[in-house]
Amino acid sequence: MMQRLTGPERQLAMTLCVIVALVGLLMAAAGHGDPFGTHGGIVLIAACAAALFVLRAMGEPEPTEDRSRSYYDDPTKVGLIIALFWAVAGMGMGVWVAAQLAWPELRFDAAWSSFGRIRPVHTSGVIFGFGGNALIATSFHVMQRTSRARLAGHVSPWFVLLGFNLFCVIAATGYLMGVTQSKEYAEPEWYADIWLVIVWVAYFILYIRTLARRNEPHIYVANWYYLAFILVVAILHIVNNLAVPASLAGAKSYSAFAGVQDAMTQWWYGHNAVAFFLTAGFLGMLYYFLPKRAGRPIYSYRLSILSFWGIVFFYIWAGSHHLHYTALPHWVQTLGMTFSVMLLVPSWASAGNALMTLNGAWHKVRDDATLRFMMVAAVFYGLSTFEGSFMAIRAVNSLSHYTDWTIGHVHAGAMGWVALITFGSIYSVVPLLWKREGMYSWKLVEWHFWLALSGTVIYVFAMWNSGVVQGLMWRTYTDSGTLAYSFTDTLVAMHPYYVARAFGGLLFLTGAILAAINVYLTIRHAPAADPAADPASAPPRDRPTSSEAAEPAVPAAE
Repeated sequence: MMQRLTGPERQLAMTLCVIVALVGLLMAAAGHGDPFGTHGGIVLIAACAAALFVLRAMGEPEPTEDRSRSYYDDPTKVGLIIALFWAVAGMGMGVWVAAQLAWPELRFDAAWSSFGRIRPVHTSGVIFGFGGNALIATSFHVMQRTSRARLAGHVSPWFVLLGFNLFCVIAATGYLMGVTQSKEYAEPEWYADIWLVIVWVAYFILYIRTLARRNEPHIYVANWYYLAFILVVAILHIVNNLAVPASLAGAKSYSAFAGVQDAMTQWWYGHNAVAFFLTAGFLGMLYYFLPKRAGRPIYSYRLSILSFWGIVFFYIWAGSHHLHYTALPHWVQTLGMTFSVMLLVPSWASAGNALMTLNGAWHKVRDDATLRFMMVAAVFYGLSTFEGSFMAIRAVNSLSHYTDWTIGHVHAGAMGWVALITFGSIYSVVPLLWKREGMYSWKLVEWHFWLALSGTVIYVFAMWNSGVVQGLMWRTYTDSGTLAYSFTDTLVAMHPYYVARAFGGLLFLTGAILAAINVYLTIRHAPAADPAADPASAPPRDRPTSSEAAEPAVPAAE
């Protein structure tokens, strides 16, 4: 991949590798025998591995082709492969987590295998490893096509992609070693937070630079959502992770907030991570890949923009609905509840816009499992947003919060919305990037769809039932005013639901494994597309879906 770089670009890449390697060496020396030192070793190894790739390209001749006449898709290809790796690893860990709740003996004697350590590996692996890599990779692809401009850099895309994965590895290994900032989302160590800020700022600058050199007058709506995802996640991450290290040679740190302020900041971050990482970014996928796959223009471009501003404004205020009946001021709780209910309007506008885009293309949904992934994802997005607004109401929240109902709600969004739109986008773009006629096996795509859908439905229904039963048992009193059920009684009642959850997760994991196998076989063995075919004369399914999303074979010369 480095052979495409010019001499100055190779020098820049080598300089970055050397700087990161020196930081890793200092960390390893300062924290010998400590998680801090272990992470220093990981950083050093990663930097040296990257440097080897650069060194291999140092003796290669300068590129002679006009690079402005083609898109730079290598980072997208690698990002999608890494995303599938994290999907299998993260979901596999999730099945283990679910199995431990049903059968607690399913762990080793080592502390790293305990539920409290592998649970954040699962959540971060799926959300950030799988979801984050898919967002970065598809944003590179979509940004170039909708702007008709090549990525504004050849080193920075690799720095963003590989730097982000270095963060994911540091976070996952830190969780296994028992090192976090002890927040709800099990935030990683302070030095990992700083590293992510550097990577994310580079991502933002790359995105802005590419948009600035676009050859299309309009910024297509998918880029609005991707840009909101990049910008707001940076703000959320920086504010929520403000901390003072106990030592510059150790992993321990102290949060800049305390008490109710810390709780409010955490849930401002937590719910807006859902808003801008798990919603806005994946809406960028939806608004590009669904119309393109369906061969239909987006139903309403204006509605998509109105929905965008509604989501951006309303979501910011909704986090406090996680803190009903706490020490948080009552008016702040009410504000969060109010904006959560209002949020239903722009959310359903996006879901409805996606489904109405399929008018005239429902026969394709029947025949094309890839498009069916996207359609079902839009349905789950609408259902999850309705449920979220409903659960934010204080009276409902008194029953649902702290129960498995919330777990079911989260996974309806994560599995039904985020994962399905991601897999649909991957199946849509992989043949295009590797210039194949199509996926190696459409039967495997069909199998994956039904495994994913059935796994999601089993999981979510199990947790809905479990949560309602939990909530009712916890608030049932005897005639004398004491609790009718002990906590142990509720655990016994949950067992069959936990078994069903583990089974649903296993089905979903099986589908993800089939996806990884299918993508591998597509890259290695699927028939190549006709190189003489003119993309401009492709069937409607592969043509631009609106005037704002024109996609020529190559960008115009700058």
